[in-house]
Amino acid sequence: MLVKVFGAAVQGIDALVVTIEVNCSQGIRFFMVGLPDAAVKESHERIVSAVEHNGYKFPRRQIIVNMSPADIRKEGAAYDLPLAVGILASDGKIACDKLSDYMMMGELSLDGSILPVKGALPIAIKAREEGFKGLIVPKANVREAAVVNNLDVYGVENITEVIRFLNGEVELEPTVIDTRAEFFRENTRFDLDFSDVKGQESVKRAFEVAAAGGHNIILIGPPGAGKSMMAKRLPSILPPLTLQEALETTKIHSVAGRMERGSSLLSQRPFRAPHHTISSVALVGGGTYPQPGEISLAHNGVLFLDELPEFSRQVLEVMRQPLEDRKITIARAKYSIEYPAGVMLVASMNPCPCGYYNHPDKECICSPGAIQRYLGKISGPLLDRIDIQVEIVPVPFEKISDTRPAEPSEAIRRRVIAAREIQAARFADTPGVYCNAQMTTRLLNRHAVPDAAGLKRLKDAMERFHLSARAYDRILKVARTIADLDGSETVQVQHINEAVNYRNLDRENWGDR
Repeated sequence: MLVKVFGAAVQGIDALVVTIEVNCSQGIRFFMVGLPDAAVKESHERIVSAVEHNGYKFPRRQIIVNMSPADIRKEGAAYDLPLAVGILASDGKIACDKLSDYMMMGELSLDGSILPVKGALPIAIKAREEGFKGLIVPKANVREAAVVNNLDVYGVENITEVIRFLNGEVELEPTVIDTRAEFFRENTRFDLDFSDVKGQESVKRAFEVAAAGGHNIILIGPPGAGKSMMAKRLPSILPPLTLQEALETTKIHSVAGRMERGSSLLSQRPFRAPHHTISSVALVGGGTYPQPGEISLAHNGVLFLDELPEFSRQVLEVMRQPLEDRKITIARAKYSIEYPAGVMLVASMNPCPCGYYNHPDKECICSPGAIQRYLGKISGPLLDRIDIQVEIVPVPFEKISDTRPAEPSEAIRRRVIAAREIQAARFADTPGVYCNAQMTTRLLNRHAVPDAAGLKRLKDAMERFHLSARAYDRILKVARTIADLDGSETVQVQHINEAVNYRNLDRENWGDR
């Protein structure tokens, strides 16, 4: 008997329906077609063990399985459950009247237990789009999939539950989640807070400006000055995720298999800090079986690159296009996959190989030219995409020993949110632009032209510090953000002054000895 069961294949961060056709007829052979990979082909042995371990007899007949569309490669063990159900239904052991109402995915253990799968959220979204009544997924994935409304999502632990449910012997309770309540309850909880940071007021201000305008930032300072400490606290002052951003971010983590068991919707902006030994594929995504990289896992959040010059030059260069376009396109001969990559880049580095150039107390022992060679590990085009460049010095003992709490993240966050609301109104009619860091030259000429005094100050700074031409647009973008934090409609001279101070590495004499 020919039956059809429905599953899904994940491509990029979206899913497409896979129709599994099974026909049992006279004979004893097993055929599987439709471009399955090795893990899908191996499902036969897992299904036989799982079915017979739970008291059902695997059909000793000729079984032909077709996975449509046949030109899309089917990967992974998540097809075990729909394959098993299709085989048993074709043999008459499962009623067929409900099969067209449900999409199902799950990996089978030899004892029939159903193990978690990747991509449950995009699969649930596709099931709703295609009009399925419900989705059957492993218990470990049910909260993740139940984020999708207007779809009955059932979490199961064993194949017997699925068989008895489809035969009408038992009723399963769909999992219901109040997505909005859970989301808004969790999106303001942070373990790290800027109130723990002693001193470094100028650097905290730079982080506030960066968060308010979505600007990339790099910190240059000696070891132990607090670069990593402050970078890890940046998510606590960023505006909270919107539900749409949270859904998109959760889809990426779901596809990558990074969702914690029992979790639903990600409610806080991601913070990713890969080690400097990371490969270019691991950073931007791809591979034989393409997966999102760190830059996509940090989408709508922060990508922190500590000790930036220690990263491979090739790894850093592949980031240039994603930082500009806010997306990654992975092209292969037969397909092309796109992953979102809208990140805020935070980088840190020592000023020289020994780490003590410009240190107030310790002497730098680097040879002449070593500082420039060290900085030369980072290309000009990459630095061109970093709006704010800040030098950081060690905190004096008086500040470290001060037991009074500093300004909390919540207070800084309120100012950041107010500035972002101004920008949201400003760019409401400009698709794809959400903050000042994304402004084009045309938008700069419309919204960030300084007053006469500010223009004169900018001209003086360009000439005095020998700033490069690429610094001009960056200064105006940052100055526009500073003006937004001040609630000023125009970019004034004090805003230009502060923005110029955030371009340390663009000065031609920086690092000269």
